[in-house]
Amino acid sequence: MNSIPVVELESSTELKTMTTQTTCPYCGVGCGVRTHVSHSPQGVQVKVEGDVQHPANFGKLCIKGSNLADTLGLETRVLTPMLGRKDNRQPTDWQTATTEIAQKFQHCIEQYGPESIAFYVSGQLLTEDYYVVNKFVKGYLGTANIDTNSRLCMSSAVAAHKRAFGEDLVPASYADFEQTEMVVLVGSNTAWCHPVLYQRIMQAKEQRNLFVVVVDPRFTATCEAADLHLPIMLGQDVALFNGLLQYLQQNGHQDHNFTAAYTEGLQQALEASAAEQQLENVAARTGISAEKLQLFFEKFAQTDKVMTLFSMGVNQSSQGVNKANSIINCHMLTGKIGKPGAAPFSMTGQPNAMGGREVGGLANMLAAHLDLDQPAHQQLVQQFWNSPKIATQAGLKAVDLFEAVEAGKIKALWIMATNPVVSLPNADQVKRALAQCDFVVVSDICQDTDSTAYADILLPALGWGEKEGSVTNSERRISRQRAFLPAPGQAKADWWAISQVAKAMGFHGFDYQHVHEIFLEHAALSACENAPVTQRQDYPLFRYFNLSGLSQLSLQQYEQLQPLQWPVLTTQQNPPVEQLFAQGQFSFPNGKARFIATQAIDPVHGACEDYPLILNTGRIRDQWHTMSRTGLSANLSTHKVEPYCEIHPNDALKYGLKDGELVELKSRWGSCVLRVEVSTGIRRGQLFAPIHWNDQVASDARIGKVVNPVVDAISGEPEFKNTPVSIQPFYTDWQGVLYIRHGHEAAVQATLAQVAWWSKIQTAKAVRYELADRKKFKHTAAQIKQLLQLEDSRFEWLQLEDPSAFISHSVVLQDGILIASLYIAPKALLPDRDWVASLFKRERLSATHRKALLAGQAMSVKNNEGPLVCSCFKVGKNRIIQTIREQQLSHEKQVTAYLKAGGNCGSCLPEIRGLIKACQVEEMP
Repeated sequence: MNSIPVVELESSTELKTMTTQTTCPYCGVGCGVRTHVSHSPQGVQVKVEGDVQHPANFGKLCIKGSNLADTLGLETRVLTPMLGRKDNRQPTDWQTATTEIAQKFQHCIEQYGPESIAFYVSGQLLTEDYYVVNKFVKGYLGTANIDTNSRLCMSSAVAAHKRAFGEDLVPASYADFEQTEMVVLVGSNTAWCHPVLYQRIMQAKEQRNLFVVVVDPRFTATCEAADLHLPIMLGQDVALFNGLLQYLQQNGHQDHNFTAAYTEGLQQALEASAAEQQLENVAARTGISAEKLQLFFEKFAQTDKVMTLFSMGVNQSSQGVNKANSIINCHMLTGKIGKPGAAPFSMTGQPNAMGGREVGGLANMLAAHLDLDQPAHQQLVQQFWNSPKIATQAGLKAVDLFEAVEAGKIKALWIMATNPVVSLPNADQVKRALAQCDFVVVSDICQDTDSTAYADILLPALGWGEKEGSVTNSERRISRQRAFLPAPGQAKADWWAISQVAKAMGFHGFDYQHVHEIFLEHAALSACENAPVTQRQDYPLFRYFNLSGLSQLSLQQYEQLQPLQWPVLTTQQNPPVEQLFAQGQFSFPNGKARFIATQAIDPVHGACEDYPLILNTGRIRDQWHTMSRTGLSANLSTHKVEPYCEIHPNDALKYGLKDGELVELKSRWGSCVLRVEVSTGIRRGQLFAPIHWNDQVASDARIGKVVNPVVDAISGEPEFKNTPVSIQPFYTDWQGVLYIRHGHEAAVQATLAQVAWWSKIQTAKAVRYELADRKKFKHTAAQIKQLLQLEDSRFEWLQLEDPSAFISHSVVLQDGILIASLYIAPKALLPDRDWVASLFKRERLSATHRKALLAGQAMSVKNNEGPLVCSCFKVGKNRIIQTIREQQLSHEKQVTAYLKAGGNCGSCLPEIRGLIKACQVEEMP
């Protein structure tokens, strides 16, 4: 059970526990969560577990969801409105803040027009927040300059759906993965990025003969249990699926009845993909062997029920829309859509990316799946809102928006629940834009992020556990997020903050008293001039997105709303519509889907002499977005502890790099410094680096400033998977590791300012810093005391120095308790990190512990766990390998039986499978 400092109660208060049903705030799986909040004389304790009744996860949680309680403390929160940028910031009250925002906006409109104002929001918003801000911007300010960080993850899928189906629809459900006969995972490290859905697929694979294909340039954890891995060259997905389309057509696998009755445009799609008629051409372009291609094509053709899950590797590309449409084309040609176990399936990254799409969260959309460029749609929405204006042309998409800010075209910008200085490509351009923007508002839960530093007004938002509303996951399932903690300080809901500014500007239509009222309005708009599919011929503005059955919910019914999929057409508890298009009815006026002609085009920027390697970026298992939340958890900081990049062993040799050493990556847009991780799971000529690290947790690891800002011409989604870079060693004269007990972190700021590189890692009782510097090591004991700013007489210092060997060990104690330890030594002589962290958990240190700490080595030899694999039970790679070998284990369940590893959230099971395979290969004669 995790303690959080939220409320202090008098000692007479009896222990009480309140259980709340809510939803996880991380990925698009949308897992149900049950929280148990206990009030006692010591404060508030929160326990989090999976909701066994929720149909998205049936009680399962990944490692991030299992550790949600670790992220609920108030240490990093902004708790009152603040005026002024970071170095000159003063607290204020809500009325002053919202009045200032309203006046600034009014001034911008009068002087420069409404297009001078922009919003950049987030898939972290609840649907009700998203709805109100879009209503305000598009219906009252009269501009569509509102985009979202969902532009960075799923806008290509949105555009592909609209081109193919006439509406942004994911036509299937998670249950289809349990009914299908073949799963194709494209551009998705599902095992790490959507672990609970991956476990459902693996469970289905164990129960029957399910064939799993992974299309990915890297051999990831997802590949461990796959029947076929297709190591595609970066950016060549269109060539692969065009080749599949041609194979299916040439070999008689077209579903002629389906294509004739329900589709159009097939001939154009076949003509556009003619270059992929020959298997050899596809092999040459994709880098996949002809034998593997033949097996994949045959399996897809011969299997009636195929689910193709595609994610960021498809979407985040300058050809992202065409990639998605090339996948959809193959499903439509064979009629593998609209029936159980058969569909293309876009897996979103954020918890409410789908909810944002429902309310028109992107700069080129209107609410309720209506189109911004259609006069009839504009009229419907404006009349429904009774608003003075309506946006009539698409606004600026994310990358263009921040370029317009830097160019001075955007005078006022409001950022909500996102951190663009870290997450956007060419991120230093975003930094420059915010630095010179006339007026920046940021709504966030964190006081110090890379982006809040530029806020002229910083507003305290409600966080997970405090806010009320709804989210929609990747299978169109609406779930409630419910509050189980009181609002801290003056934190307020984002919809409330927007409403206050709207009213201060004299606008009507924002007198909401409860989030329930907003949801009803949202549901009513979805039903406006809409009808069931059976009546679509009488409704020109028909959309499958229809919540008419929820538009009259009472407050009590809203509070008790259970997860359900849209469309919801009646108030009765009818069976959910799990597969759309079952009757072949698509959302275009003629009811037919459209094949889209797609041509294989190489990425915009390829490798060159100055930048000979291609960088691919993505997520890792235990972190989320820019780490402002997951970075607070010690449990989530044990798997991949530092910013790193993967490189093939041959490339490492070519560029003079050693595993575990620091390297500098450079592109034409920026540079960063990471640890190198040599891996055979990546192709030669390619690198991989995670997206999560920011300037709050590392000195120079924001990978976004390196990333190529080229975008898809249709969707505006950036090319996160293909950046030409160079790599070289980042030479340092010394490296070190510093631990400082929680509560004393301020003492190390001077240290960090004086070193060339550092990274920060949370542990249970202390913060760990890895340090490196290019200056010759010459710190004396007195200098180190001054450096750590722990010179007070209360502290006891133990020091060991050997300048000739470049070794310095410093240990700081207070009343026998370990406060800090600093080791500077050659990398091979630095102490075991987990051992040092364990000593901070002790109430007092014995004489033996003191000697060991000063020596930097435990007095008794213990088993070295090695890199952590199972974060739940703290089981390392070395112990797992030893157990596999000694006990001759052949299945991950056997490892769980011996070590518990994999027995809780299951996020580490793919890695355990990989270790079993590696041990089996070693034992082969």
